Amino acid sequence: MTELGPSGRRERVRRDRRRARRRRAGLVLGGLAVAVIVFFAGLALGRALEEGPEPAAPQTLVRTLEPGTLPP
Repeated sequence: MTELGPSGRRERVRRDRRRARRRRAGLVLGGLAVAVIVFFAGLALGRALEEGPEPAAPQTLVRTLEPGTLPP
């Protein structure tokens, strides 16, 4: 294994920090994208439910049964 000098260590630390910064930025952007998608999906669902057909009024059916004759 090679021993890194002071400048090599600093370069490695800088590279690691850049990677961490990029990773953090990617996670933030990914989370933001998911939040936007969920928000618009909620809006679409709300509008679909709001614009749905109105339920029909209940219908009452009245039938009069006529008495039949009973055989003797």
